[in-house]
Amino acid sequence: MNGTLNKVMLIGHLGDDVKMHYFDGGNCIGRFQLATNEVYINKTTNEKITSTEWHNLVVRNKAAEICEKYLSKGDKIYVEGRIKSRQWQTEDGTTKYTTEIQVTEFTFLTTKKETAYTKQNQDTESPKNTNFDAPEGLPINDLPF
Repeated sequence: MNGTLNKVMLIGHLGDDVKMHYFDGGNCIGRFQLATNEVYINKTTNEKITSTEWHNLVVRNKAAEICEKYLSKGDKIYVEGRIKSRQWQTEDGTTKYTTEIQVTEFTFLTTKKETAYTKQNQDTESPKNTNFDAPEGLPINDLPF
């Protein structure tokens, strides 16, 4: 292989609602944390152990607006993107570092808004195949598993 590859694929739950930041010129970014879990059994104690890893995600412009509109804390999402590290100076001169996932594609797997809609309509009519998973133009069945 001649080139290099910087690609991340994650499935996890939002740790909080999407936080939006707007810039002059109409551009914006959305930031949120995604939790992924690893579950294993400790062979010595036979105890079930859950280890959570937190990922800082960044989405831009229209994708950020879609995420803000449809996602909330606890929702499950599949994302693809690339790892990006950056640094900055605080007001007191301290250098800070962070590593983020710059999201390039995403698919909503479950959203609270979808769950609320389904529960609301179960009493009045049969459940419908309501698809909030992917707004128009976003892949829904392109998961690699």
